Amino acid sequence: MPRKKTLVIVYGGELAKDVAEQILAHQPADLQQELTVTLRCASERPKTLVEFGSDTAVCFVLQTIENEAATEEVSDGFKMCRDAVLLLTFFSYYLFRARKTHANDLLADKFSFAVLGLGDSNLLFDRQTTSAKDCNQVAQELDARLVMLGGSRQCPLGMADERSGLKEVEPWIQGLWESLR
Repeated sequence: MPRKKTLVIVYGGELAKDVAEQILAHQPADLQQELTVTLRCASERPKTLVEFGSDTAVCFVLQTIENEAATEEVSDGFKMCRDAVLLLTFFSYYLFRARKTHANDLLADKFSFAVLGLGDSNLLFDRQTTSAKDCNQVAQELDARLVMLGGSRQCPLGMADERSGLKEVEPWIQGLWESLR
């Protein structure tokens, strides 16, 4: 019997938790028997990236907020910041970001990944010329680093902006589930 595949949805921030739950709620019925889905707060640190196998997809839902200010408290009083503190706690991010000695194929043949960034361009200083790309630095940095380490994208990087009503989230969720079929 083939091994059941796993999707681990890692969220960082209150809005990210809501979107992670929305992703779970939209799991297609035909995938419920063949795919185990778990939600994890970034502060839980259940595993490191290299421990996930090729039968696992990791979906990161990350919230970026203005000027590195903390979001609301998440899980046991842990506070998240936009400067990737949430990534430090979940996957020993110092190793992945600060060390240049990791091989470019460190994550090759490991898990696949998807990254969805949630930001609010209303909170940026220059509101007239900003977009979802401008307010999703955490997601962009993580996506680029996972690719640099040889990670395999499950679906394209998603970036949503609260200023536009997060209209980018729903199509991205549909694309994620399609890519997991």
